[in-house]
Amino acid sequence: MNQQFTLLKKAAEVFHSYGIMLNGARKNDHFIQNLNMDPVFVNGLIFELEFQLKVYLQEEMLQRACTPKELIALFLEMPQSN
Repeated sequence: MNQQFTLLKKAAEVFHSYGIMLNGARKNDHFIQNLNMDPVFVNGLIFELEFQLKVYLQEEMLQRACTPKELIALFLEMPQSN
């Protein structure tokens, strides 16, 4: 549980650095359609999350993550390596 809290805190910091707030309904906004993010910045966000959380997602898994909430859920599903 403590490790998940640490991951969530790091993820929130990365999202905040991209100007994405995770509170309220904004966590369900589509990256491109609602948040008006360029796909290059979405890829940068994913890379930064992978780097900070030390968890690497497969390309197939990323296609189903279109919102901040879905992306965080993917990172939390992945087994953690120490």
